[in-house]
Order: sequence, then C-alpha cells, then structure tokens
Amino acid sequence: MTDEPGPLDLIDTHAHLASSKFADDLDGVIESARQAGVTQMVAIATDRADSPAVLAVADRYPGVFAAVGIHPNETADAANDDWAEVERLALHARVVALGETGLDRYWTRAPFALQQDYFGRHLRLGRALGKPVVIHSRDCQADVIEQLQRFGGPIAGVQHSFTGTWDEAVALLDLGLCISFAGMITFENKNLDGLREVASRIPIDRLLVETDSPYLTPHPFRGKRNEPARVALTAETLAHLKGVSLQELAIATSANARRLFRLPRPAEHVAK
Repeated sequence: MTDEPGPLDLIDTHAHLASSKFADDLDGVIESARQAGVTQMVAIATDRADSPAVLAVADRYPGVFAAVGIHPNETADAANDDWAEVERLALHARVVALGETGLDRYWTRAPFALQQDYFGRHLRLGRALGKPVVIHSRDCQADVIEQLQRFGGPIAGVQHSFTGTWDEAVALLDLGLCISFAGMITFENKNLDGLREVASRIPIDRLLVETDSPYLTPHPFRGKRNEPARVALTAETLAHLKGVSLQELAIATSANARRLFRLPRPAEHVAK
C-alpha cells in the first residue's frame, strides 16, 4: 500500500493582514488560506498604527503571528514617540519579528539617512530581543548589504521578496539571513528568468515563501488582490525550480520559517 502524502503545511512569512484591502473579509481570507494548506502566517507591520493592528490580528486568529516596525518609506512620517511604541510592542509573545525594515531608493519621500537610522534601530532591537528582522529592499540591495555587513553577522532575519543577483544572494546568505520569494517568480515575463535561476540555487534550508499580500499577486491571478492562500502558487513554482515536490518544498520552507521565527508546530502536523 502506498503512503498518501500528509496535509500540506505552508507558511506565508509575509502578509499585510491589517491592510484596509482585507478589512471587509479577513475571516474569509484566513479560512481560504487554511483550506489551501497555509497553516501559519506572519502579519507584517509598516508603521506605528499598523503595528498594534497586526498584533490584534495575531491575537484574534490561531496560527497568525506578528512583526512590528516602521517601513523605510514610512520613516518620514514617524513621530518622536513612534519608535518607543515599536519597542514596547516588540516584547509581546506573539510578535515574532521586527519589521518590515530596510532601505528603499525607488521612493524618495524619506531621506536615505533617516531610513538607515531606522534600519539600524530594528537591527539592534532584534539582536537585543533575539528576534529576527524582516528586510525590505528596493533598488538598493547593495546599500542593504553594506549596512548589514557594518552591523556584523550572523544576523537572524530574512530578505523578503528577493529580486537581486546571485552575488547579492550569496552576500546575504553569508550574513546568516534567509531569502524569501514572492509571486514575482511566477510571472511569465522573460526578464524574470534570471531571478528564477537565482531562486533555483538558494540552499533549500535557507529558503522561505511569502505572498506580500495584498500585493504581488502570482500568475494566473495578476491584477487581483493577493492573499495568503496564493502562497501555494509561489511554492509550486519554487518546487519546480528546485526539482522537488510541492510537499517537499513545503516541509523544508516551513521548517525554516519555524526555526527563524520560533513558531510552534501546529498540532495537526505533529507526528503521532
């Protein structure tokens, strides 16, 4: 008799569940994710208002955890006491990471030096609390790597929605980081073949999957709101690129996420 594969066990490591785009149907979004085999999610904050909101989502839904912080593009609007609130919330047991933080040269509203200051704050707080950092980078992967190298490894964290080169991936891996891929690797654009080639080379024990929902909706649903259930589509593409089954990819990436974020294993997936 052939053993049937167990239930799928995927973790969406980056979802903006407090977004207004989920305000009217979050219960259904969470249930759809469960039905798609997404057993756990990390709800990501972008500013002071978002940070308690993602924590409230984590408190409401079993299997959902929170990351609190101030996105680099939101640092321009941060008030004097906003960082103190992030520090306070970071102590909560259901807060498993700091962020998202990082650097961004695509948008220029926030002075780059201010972004670097807040990036450093997240890195120091994460190390002090023993919690990983969730790193954003847009049009400045080299700047992110330079600041991380100055900070000094090993660094517990993840480069979310990675879009860089193989050399940049190696630099991040050498610093101790995990690397996560979102829906972009499913897009049919030929100019993303290089990114897919990089994804195929990332060691499977350092690989994570995410949606970045409600953004970066994977093929074939581009143009529609993204949600955690669709992390399975990104995982399928990664499994194909790595030459493994979806089940194997899910087992590996979920183990990586649980190790990084110190997540408990859901009861239904604990071996009897």
